[in-house]
Parts: sequence; C-alpha cells; structure tokens
Amino acid sequence: MRIDRLDADLIELLTDSPMLPVMECARRLGVARGTVSSRLARLHEAGVIRGIIPRIEPAGFGYTLVAFCQVEIIQRDGHVRVSSALEDTIPEIVDMYTVTGSSDLQLRVVARTANDLQDIFDRINRVPGVARTSSSFALHEHFQGRTLPLVNACANSAASLDKTVQND
Repeated sequence: MRIDRLDADLIELLTDSPMLPVMECARRLGVARGTVSSRLARLHEAGVIRGIIPRIEPAGFGYTLVAFCQVEIIQRDGHVRVSSALEDTIPEIVDMYTVTGSSDLQLRVVARTANDLQDIFDRINRVPGVARTSSSFALHEHFQGRTLPLVNACANSAASLDKTVQND
C-alpha cells in the first residue's frame, strides 16, 4: 500500500493522541471528516494500523527492569507449543519472536527487581520444551516502536514518485 503525506500526518496525529476523535483529526489536518474516516478504514484494512489503543508503559507501574532472553527449545516440542506455554504462564513477557541464529525465541521481559527477574527466568526454564536460556539486561532504552520515521519516508517516497511521473 502506498502511504501519502495525508496518511502519514494522520498516523502521526493518532500516534501522539490515540483517542483523538475523527472530527478533531479532520480539523487539525484541514480535511473533511469523511476523508479521515475513509483513510482510517483503508489504513486498517491494509494492516498499516492494527488498532487505536493507549501505549502501556510497564515502568509506570513499577516494572523498570528490561531484559532480553534468548530461548533454545527442544525441537520436537515445536515453536508454537513452547511459545503458547510461555505466553500463557509468564505475564512479564511483553514481546516474543521466533528468530534465526543460535536461539529459537527472543523474549523481552520486564521486572520490578533483580530478584523478580531471576524468578521470571526460572519460570521460563521450567516451561516444557525449553532446553536452555541466556539473557542480557537493557541498560538504557533509546527508542521503542519507532515507526513514524518509516511512515514519513514512505510518504516522501510516494510524493517523489508522483512528481517524477508528472514530469515524464
């Protein structure tokens, strides 16, 4: 899907204020309410926007430690079974990916204290199908969920392409 400048501006507006009413978005963008509604529908249908929800910050309720855990699984147990078990039993896992390389799963976990983090790692290791784990601590978060620069780059690329086509 091509993202133009209006799409990018709408996405940025909703990223900053997820609960902003459609009418207010239209006012700020200088377009009709119907334009915003149709753009939102198109962005949702294309999977560009998956939902409009507030961003939850675990640090805001005491989960200030962030760690990454690499999980090697017992292959016969499979990724789906192990990842489902981890998801169902360990709420402190906030992100999980199947990855290539020396491990099979990459987890981002949050904890309140180092002791809590040790408990989380112990619980991960007890999940059936987990062969071994390794971990590292995040010392500083530089950014997370950084998608607006990509959205803007796509919009700028689309605008450049449109200018090139018009000049030909």
